Amino acid sequence: MTHTNKTQKPKIALGTWSWGSGAAGGDQVFGNHLTIEDLQPVVDTAMAKGFNLWDTAAVYGEGSSETILGELLKKYDRSSYLLSTKFTPQIATGPEETAMENMLAGSFKRLNTDYIDIYWIHNPFDVEKWTPYLIPLIQSGKIKSVGVSNHNLSQIKRVTEILGQAGVKLAALQNHYSLLYRSSEEAGILEYCLENDIDFYAYMVLEQGVLTGKYSVDNPLPEGSGRAATYNANLPKLAALIDALAQLGNKYNAKVADIATSWAINKGAVPIVGVTNEKYIASEERAQNIKLSEQEIAELERLATLTNVDTKGSWENSMLS
Repeated sequence: MTHTNKTQKPKIALGTWSWGSGAAGGDQVFGNHLTIEDLQPVVDTAMAKGFNLWDTAAVYGEGSSETILGELLKKYDRSSYLLSTKFTPQIATGPEETAMENMLAGSFKRLNTDYIDIYWIHNPFDVEKWTPYLIPLIQSGKIKSVGVSNHNLSQIKRVTEILGQAGVKLAALQNHYSLLYRSSEEAGILEYCLENDIDFYAYMVLEQGVLTGKYSVDNPLPEGSGRAATYNANLPKLAALIDALAQLGNKYNAKVADIATSWAINKGAVPIVGVTNEKYIASEERAQNIKLSEQEIAELERLATLTNVDTKGSWENSMLS
């Protein structure tokens, strides 16, 4: 079956990791407890403003993130939005040769669709083993483009070779990239993607809310959540960077989060921003239109380096190896 999707890719993708519940879900990782009723206005406002690229994964909340997203998008024509979801090797079941197609079928059911616009291999569990299984999925039209996430430069190049032998292009890369975590840039990955027409998607660009200005020593992240355990102890070290983001926000009539997001756009990335309230859509509108100067970018990066805070996730391998 062929699908014609003329939807333009927005400058910012909206992430749904913080939706859903259970293992790797929004309640455990973020301390969120969001319902369909909470999130419908988020989707409706985003779609009305042209933010129609939705990023999720089969592993987020054990499929509950996909289920919620699928339900919220039901009333929209499928050609009016873009779906991005992932094959996570660590949760693959059954025979190897059908594991990826089976996980994709589960995503189809939960998302109420029969094709995915960007399908990712979530982690480089075994590049040689899993990459070839993307090829028949794109040849059949079940997926429109392919991406890889959390891959280092040598792995990205190998994926490109494997796909290229079948005439398939690696379209996208999705890595952790923020002011506080620039290893993909330091390792030459961002430059490689820009030079080879590979869209670079930056997840955790706001570091799970830490770069929004909402949290401080006096107002820490929700206790008992995974992000509180990661970030709360480091909040004192971030004060100077947050202040600088706030000052630029004043200059550009924007907020701290807008500047942190626009930094990634100015670097050539497509930020994936998790949105949990409709009021935050205005932030994405502002962020996509801010043009920072080279001096402003350099100063933000200098202050970020001085924090000496390491935000590498427990699931991540170093990009520099």
